[in-house]
Amino acid sequence: MTEFWIFCALLLAVALGFVVWPLWRGAARNNDVVRDAANLEIFRDQIAEMDADLANGLLTPELYEQGKRELQARLLDEVKSPAGKGEAEPRNPLKILAVVLTVLLPLASVGMYWKLGNQNVFLPQDPHANAEGFGAVLSEAGIKALEEKLASNPNMPEDWLLLARSYAQLERWTDSVKAYEKLTGLVPNEAQLWAEYADVLGMVHGQSLVGPPTTLLDKALALDPANPKALALSGAAAMERGDYPAAVRHWENLMKQLPPGSSDAQMIAGALEQARNFLAQTKGGKMRGQAPAAAQNQPAAPGKERISGTVTLGDAIKAKAAPDDTVFILARAAEGPPMPLAVIRKRVKDLPLQFTLDDSMAMAPQMKLSGFERVVVIARISKSGDAKGQPGDLQGMSAVLKPGTSGLKISIDSVLK
Repeated sequence: MTEFWIFCALLLAVALGFVVWPLWRGAARNNDVVRDAANLEIFRDQIAEMDADLANGLLTPELYEQGKRELQARLLDEVKSPAGKGEAEPRNPLKILAVVLTVLLPLASVGMYWKLGNQNVFLPQDPHANAEGFGAVLSEAGIKALEEKLASNPNMPEDWLLLARSYAQLERWTDSVKAYEKLTGLVPNEAQLWAEYADVLGMVHGQSLVGPPTTLLDKALALDPANPKALALSGAAAMERGDYPAAVRHWENLMKQLPPGSSDAQMIAGALEQARNFLAQTKGGKMRGQAPAAAQNQPAAPGKERISGTVTLGDAIKAKAAPDDTVFILARAAEGPPMPLAVIRKRVKDLPLQFTLDDSMAMAPQMKLSGFERVVVIARISKSGDAKGQPGDLQGMSAVLKPGTSGLKISIDSVLK
């Protein structure tokens, strides 16, 4: 922050130099001096004329000398001597203007920035801003500064949004919920805020979107039926409570907005296929890539519902990862939808990390590790903080394995293209 203000002061000094210095230099040129110079020039011209008249015989030497004496006497009267008069020098308006600008320009510049600028740029920011254009404050000092700012001026929605998302990045879910509660009170008509509120509230409710989170999602869709985040989460909530028609409806609406072939479209397409399969099962159809319903209702064999192992970061790409980058460890079906069956979220500074994935981490009751025979485990360092892979993310992946595997070792050693 100090460096910023020093830089601004230097720029302002340069700007003042271009504006004030010409005014001050112009003021330094005394008007009397300019007038005296003009009088001297006139005197020279008149003497030159008299010299020409004398040479041409138009003036006698006596008249020439008399005229010359008269010009010299008039010149002495009109040309002022700098030390000859005790009159105070009148104030020059250019000097006054220079002084006024020197005072007013810095004051006006700072005042305008304070009113129209964004003081949050002084807070430590996450180098990877999210899709909505707001970063995340990741340091304790930055969080505290933002909290103090909001304590003195709580009616600032932009700062509440920054604080809520910062808490979420740091997995302070309860604090994030409180921030979103305050934010939606200030800005009640933004569907995106209600969807984000539902997301973090779901984390507080044991990673479940059923109940109060669903109520918030309903508010978001009432404000904007096409909000992508609200549609995605509403589909997941419908899957969790077994309302497959609603899940299909939400995700079909979302698919209409996604670019064909994009990673988002592929992920939602897989989830949509799974929802249709579950819907078909309820009508007597047969699902693909999922255990029979009877098997789902039976407890998994001991150990089959979990996978454990260790994730490390390869030496060759350590320089590409920052300590606060997000690490996702997830399992998904080897054949079937790409929706994660279980997921853990950590940070690079936690590596190397021993992990366990189990049925308690399922995103939906029907999408559990124990319900699939062949799965893969992926460890990904996300630069954006998003669970879906992006170009530039760092990743490691296991071979196809069966649930119940232990002692798995995954090295994050490749860069997604």
